[in-house]
Amino acid sequence: MIDIETLSTLCKQFELDLTKEQAEKLDLYAQMLVEWNEKINLTAITDPKEMVIKHFLDSLLLIKSIELPQGASLIDVGTGAGFPSVPVKVVREDLELTLLDSLNKRLIFLQELCANLKLKAQFTHARAEDGGKDKKYREKYDFACARAVASLRSLSEYCLPFVKVGGAFLALKGPDWKEELEEAKNAIGTMGGKLEHVQQFTLPDESKRAILVIRKISQTPAQFPRTAAKMSKNPIV
Repeated sequence: MIDIETLSTLCKQFELDLTKEQAEKLDLYAQMLVEWNEKINLTAITDPKEMVIKHFLDSLLLIKSIELPQGASLIDVGTGAGFPSVPVKVVREDLELTLLDSLNKRLIFLQELCANLKLKAQFTHARAEDGGKDKKYREKYDFACARAVASLRSLSEYCLPFVKVGGAFLALKGPDWKEELEEAKNAIGTMGGKLEHVQQFTLPDESKRAILVIRKISQTPAQFPRTAAKMSKNPIV
């Protein structure tokens, strides 16, 4: 399906070492993703070369953005087809992973995927705004991540409520991250977060990526997160 030698070579360029077993697991991931994509909409990217760069390498760069302690808990909010966290879990099986998505069909795919890849994970069927207020999940995680199309302002309100004080929200963004950050600054602060650093990358296809590490420095006020409708009507500016 994918060229695992190319994947391994590209990872080495970013000082990421993949074992043969890990590369083969990502190849199986690609196969299952394409097969399931014919039944449910999981990804617009199905070309093997594009998948190597835009799905797998892009996701694994998360490991380069911050030190993830052994056994740390990570929740992927609005995980979709499992990016970025499932490729990260392939390389870092010690992480305690929770996959949260509002669409149960995607979680069924992810359960089947993780079973085939022999990866342990928790699966949570919920909207982010509901999960973030649930005592089972609220401020329970060392890290939250999202590689979603939503704006950073919205993502901060969705994701920071899941993070423990002292933990961090990891936002995977494209070339417009500076504009998004400027717009999101007040929302990040309101949620109890503070930008720690930004790790920038240029992928082999010349596309620009940034991973924003937002540290949780205080508890999120009880009224957050709000629904998407409320966020849209009354954005934090």
